Amino acid sequence: MSCTSKRHILEIDELSVSFLQYESGKSSRQIELPVISKLSVSVHEGEIVAVVGSSGSGKSLLAHAILGLLPYNAKVAGDMYFDGELLDEKKIAALRGNKIAFVPQSTTYLDPLMTVGAQVRGGKEEDKKKKQRGLFKRYGLKEEVDGKYPFECSGGMTRRVLLTTALMGDPELIIADEPTPGMDLALAKKSMEDFRTFADEGKGVLLITHDIELALEVADRIAVFYAGTTIEEALVSDFGSEETLRHPYTKALWRALPQNGFQPLPGIQPYVKDMPQGCPFGPRCSLYSEKCQKEIPIQRVGCGTVRCVQYAGEPLAVHSHHHHVREINDREILPKRRAAGGQL
Repeated sequence: MSCTSKRHILEIDELSVSFLQYESGKSSRQIELPVISKLSVSVHEGEIVAVVGSSGSGKSLLAHAILGLLPYNAKVAGDMYFDGELLDEKKIAALRGNKIAFVPQSTTYLDPLMTVGAQVRGGKEEDKKKKQRGLFKRYGLKEEVDGKYPFECSGGMTRRVLLTTALMGDPELIIADEPTPGMDLALAKKSMEDFRTFADEGKGVLLITHDIELALEVADRIAVFYAGTTIEEALVSDFGSEETLRHPYTKALWRALPQNGFQPLPGIQPYVKDMPQGCPFGPRCSLYSEKCQKEIPIQRVGCGTVRCVQYAGEPLAVHSHHHHVREINDREILPKRRAAGGQL
């Protein structure tokens, strides 16, 4: 979804996620609660894509959807591709922890009954122990930390341990969900340098973060989420000026950065049950008009994408990157998904 012709490692096309819930504590009626709607994002080889947005915009949920870690009451629609191949549950399970490494936001992902050193190594081979020790040393984890259990580690230590698990293997893609909270600035920057080195080897990183300033230092592109959807994907260089950004919300994020005046944006992100028609940012936007109340497709503009009626661009055609896969999808996979209620 940019000007590059590099291989797509990951591509998400119009992803929607909803949860089946009871209407209220006193009702037996169930409703579908849509939390992600037509969200699209991609990662190419050699690229770090930073996903930014306020809390509740769908960033962590995206990571869980890619990895097949959603709860039983989740319903998923849309297409996900890894290295040009359309994903289903079986393929996601095979990729998870192998070709796709995950640095989770929650520190509870570690096994409480196993020492952290053993968890990171994943085996007794000498080369694994040497690599694990080197990574621990790089992130300021002393040798005695190897034998500690997760409950004996501070939050910052645990995050560093989780980061090293992703760097231990040989994945094609790292999904890092808020990997730096609890780290001092020097360690946070060191982790970003490691992600940059990883990507420069021809691999990819999907970096989910609240720290836009840190992301702008290492990322190639920024994907901006708002209220469960992608509203813009822009090159990092586009953040050099408000004029080179497209969506009004992205411009507001730019103005909110300390170096750009730290200007607050009135209003709040809408709750999923109170979503307005059309553009979810509409009620907070000074350019809001009747056109904004209709469905707004994401479209390519220059080297980025935007979901806004103020721009006239080319419609995205993700399937054009995957002609042979789409052919198989139409013939074999879609009937199976329809029979399963549209779930991935």
